[in-house]
Parts: sequence; structure tokens; C-alpha cells
Amino acid sequence: MSNKYAPSQIFLHWLTFLLVVTAYCTMEFRGLATRGSWQGFAMIIGHFGAGSCVLVIMLSRILLRFRHRSPAIVPKPPHWQTGLAHLMHLAIYVFFIVLPTLGILSRFYMGRTWWIFGIPMPVSGDPDPDFADTIAGWHETLAPYGYWLIGIHAVAALAHHYLFKDNTLVRMMPSRRSR
Repeated sequence: MSNKYAPSQIFLHWLTFLLVVTAYCTMEFRGLATRGSWQGFAMIIGHFGAGSCVLVIMLSRILLRFRHRSPAIVPKPPHWQTGLAHLMHLAIYVFFIVLPTLGILSRFYMGRTWWIFGIPMPVSGDPDPDFADTIAGWHETLAPYGYWLIGIHAVAALAHHYLFKDNTLVRMMPSRRSR
């Protein structure tokens, strides 16, 4: 068994990271764009596109977890660390599936035309703007917790590498190409 995740898992992990950064940056910096301008429109389109890709990729990553076993952590961590790691990964997967799903559902129930990558998305035949606003409120309320999940995940990976001196972080790093 390899001491690293499968290349597809590594690729999707780092692609997820880039898309999550894009989704958060487009919302954090949207205030810099003039309302109704092409820059504001680009921020919204970028947010929708990145968020929908995160959803698809997270679902793909779940399928890959069933196909590829996780490489062993060497040296083996205590059981409490393994338990916390599983809980944290579950929280990350659930969060980054629920959050974009809420965003998509809010657009669907709004009943107005919207697009992802220029493709028109379906809208409810019976729009419910109040329900759409409620779902969008949940989306906006939950989104800041993603910073905490990402931060804890990153700190834990660095702690494993520098404090516990195991291979947790290295297992998810891309392989270096030989020259």
C-alpha cells in the first residue's frame, strides 16, 4: 500500500481548496465592485461557479474514498487523534456539501433565471421568494463557520507535520516530478 493518497484524491483536495478560496474571496470582496457593474456580476458568477464545483467535487471525493483506502499514518497516532480527525473530516465533507446545496436551492426557489458557467439552471415553477430568502439566510449564516473548519484542518495538518512528526501532511502533498 502506498504511503500517499491516490493522485486523483490529491488533485481534488487541492482543487477543492482553490475553489473554496475563490468562493469565499468573491463574496468577501464583492463590496469593492460597484453594484450592477460587470465586476459585481463577475463576482456573483464566480461565486456560483466555484460553489457548485465544490459540491460536485466533494461528492466525487466521497466516491474516491470508497475506491481508495487512506494511507497509514506513520507513526500511528493515538486513538483520540484518529477519532477527532474522522469527526473533523466528516464535518468538512458535510459542510462543503450542505453550504453549496443551500446556495443552489435558494437560487432555485427564487424563481429567477440564473446561470453556472453560462448554462441556465432550472428554477422552480412555483417560486417562493420568502423560502428562498430563508435558505439564503442559512447559507450566509453558516458560511463563516467554514473559516473555522478550514483553519482547524490546516493547523492540525501542520501540527502533525511539525509537532507530532508523522506523515499526515505529506500523504496529501503532490509528488515531485523527477527531472
